[in-house]
Amino acid sequence: MSFDLIGKRVLVVGAGGGIGAATAAAFGHAGAQLFVAGRPGPRLDAVSTETDGEAVALDLLDNAAIEAFFAAAEPFDHVVIAAAATRSGSVAGLALDDAKASMDSKFWGAYRIARAAKVVAGGSITFVSGFLAHRPNAGAVLQGAINAALEALGRGLALERAPVRVNTVSPGLIDTPLWSGMREADRKAMFVRTAGSLPARRVGQPDDIAQAILFVATNPFVTGTTVTVDGGGTIA
Repeated sequence: MSFDLIGKRVLVVGAGGGIGAATAAAFGHAGAQLFVAGRPGPRLDAVSTETDGEAVALDLLDNAAIEAFFAAAEPFDHVVIAAAATRSGSVAGLALDDAKASMDSKFWGAYRIARAAKVVAGGSITFVSGFLAHRPNAGAVLQGAINAALEALGRGLALERAPVRVNTVSPGLIDTPLWSGMREADRKAMFVRTAGSLPARRVGQPDDIAQAILFVATNPFVTGTTVTVDGGGTIA
């Protein structure tokens, strides 16, 4: 399947992250007029340069700034929200303020964008959740709950915002800079161990998720759904 997005206005929120950067590159390669949004800094600047996209400083926690941005912008054809900052830990062990901050970032951040975004009829909004919504982990209960809430938001908004299409892409373990804080040997061992447990026999790459995002954004008959891209992790 080929994607032709020449002249289409696409906003990728969280473009400085691994999945966001790959998604911006995929849309840019398809000819979109690209807007890459996120926290200002070298990573966002690099994506802007590499994709020839317009950099937009946007804080998911600042609702006033989000509303002002969309009020001043022309409607977009596609909006992708791939930004989040969450903390791991058990429900009993994670500080309540950290848990609330995680929900505020990933769920309410996406909610704020979706609430304010101006999208053309037949255009799309795409969330990025995670397979923990369907395959719980005792050490990441909060992440699973946030992802499940995000997927439910996508299904409901597909009805509320029709004919704008709203979908969610749910990644499994993806090799992104998110894991750069681990020791290299530990990270490699985790990837090898995980790959061995997956039917796909590999961990995911950001491009794997970008392809799925491009698919749900551009297929005019896809809305209200969650596409899981996890190498079979949900069923393993």
